[in-house]
Amino acid sequence: MEHRRVTAPARLAVLGSPIGHSRSPLLHAAAYRVLGLDWQYEAVEAAGGALPGFLASRDASWRGLSLTMPLKRDVMPLLASADETATLTGGANTVLFDRADGSLALRGFNTDVYGITEAFREAGIDALGSARILGGGATAASALMALHRLGAQRVLVSVRTPSRAADLVTLGSRLGVVVELGLLDDDTAGEQPDAVVSTIPGHSEAALRFAPELRSHAVLFDVAYDPWPSTLARAWDEVGGTVVSGLEMLLHQAVAQVRVFVNGDPDAALHNEQAVLDAMRASIVAA
Repeated sequence: MEHRRVTAPARLAVLGSPIGHSRSPLLHAAAYRVLGLDWQYEAVEAAGGALPGFLASRDASWRGLSLTMPLKRDVMPLLASADETATLTGGANTVLFDRADGSLALRGFNTDVYGITEAFREAGIDALGSARILGGGATAASALMALHRLGAQRVLVSVRTPSRAADLVTLGSRLGVVVELGLLDDDTAGEQPDAVVSTIPGHSEAALRFAPELRSHAVLFDVAYDPWPSTLARAWDEVGGTVVSGLEMLLHQAVAQVRVFVNGDPDAALHNEQAVLDAMRASIVAA
């Protein structure tokens, strides 16, 4: 497929509920300023039931959407096509309104996997052998795929109800990763994963306890960034452990989203991308 850079004025939005805390409008506004694009990006409060009507009512000025949970999964049956990452993880956080052939086609992408992978790499972590994921939703699926890209061969997924996370075992099998399911409050004594990835809200993690040896050995990637530092991040800091904030994931997945909206391809680098990345990072650091 030939990817064409779009420069005409366009509208975009991030959808979710609640959505008032979203940093996405700051990130995207910064990117489009550097790129010299007269594009509007807003936050829209929307639950899953409103998604089909919202998509159908967008006029030709709309270029695309960013989606939060549960819309990442709700959108899948509404798409004309989805990239391999979205298909494997069962969720798309990015929708492109593609009118290249004169008619509207909704194309879905998952840029969360890229965001997680790049956040690890920017923290100096290029390879992992084993990991523990906290939570079993769409973000956990993206985390599993990112861990696979970093070389992880064994992942323990800790959830409140293991039977609801069976799809992660299936995904692991497709990726060649051994996935085991356990409870969130399982004893961590003797456990030494290379990384712990938390995909649960910050206010839900207060009861989780990890041994000091684990915290000092394993890097913590905490998807939650509001409030920050999270309870887990503070626990890691107490022993001098390595912590990667969810803001880094947010930043890098947004870069890939901008690539989709501008170039039609999450792998097609932006013009002057380093300047775009710097401006986007500055926008959320200052917030």
